[in-house]
Amino acid sequence: MDRAIRNERLAARIEGGFVVFLIGMRINKLLQVQHWWPVAMAMPRMIRELYAHPELGFLHAETWGGRTTLTLQYWRSMEQLLAYATQRDAEHLPAWRDFNRKAASSGAVGIWHESYVIEPGRYENIYVNMPAFGLGRAGSVYAATGSMHSAVQRLGGAAGQQSTPTESSPGEVS
Repeated sequence: MDRAIRNERLAARIEGGFVVFLIGMRINKLLQVQHWWPVAMAMPRMIRELYAHPELGFLHAETWGGRTTLTLQYWRSMEQLLAYATQRDAEHLPAWRDFNRKAASSGAVGIWHESYVIEPGRYENIYVNMPAFGLGRAGSVYAATGSMHSAVQRLGGAAGQQSTPTESSPGEVS
């Protein structure tokens, strides 16, 4: 996908509800590489697998590294996220079992996640002078001008009913 900076004021939409899933790890003991390196290498394998199988419900991910890593993921539904987490022939379950067997008791690495179910009309966003990013890559973007200029307007005013802007394909503006 094009990562060029878009010198526009954009907002993003996804049809229907979706899930925001935050997951990551924290290196607690830097010198115990044998414990945290396998954990660090598991997520890229999972993300590649998920992009290769859109039928699983995965929409998009963005990752930031450092001592504490963060991967922001978008999923179509909580049911699909949970199904992937327990799918025996997928990358996640063996990685989870390896962590519990080899690294959890060492204290060298911590892992975490948070899940949020987002209902239609209960979110808003803005992207100015940004490349396609986050929800704008998982869904579609539209011009956040005129009747869509403010956060309150994108949420539908006091009623909280999100307006329906003209949508475009992921990362493109209508």
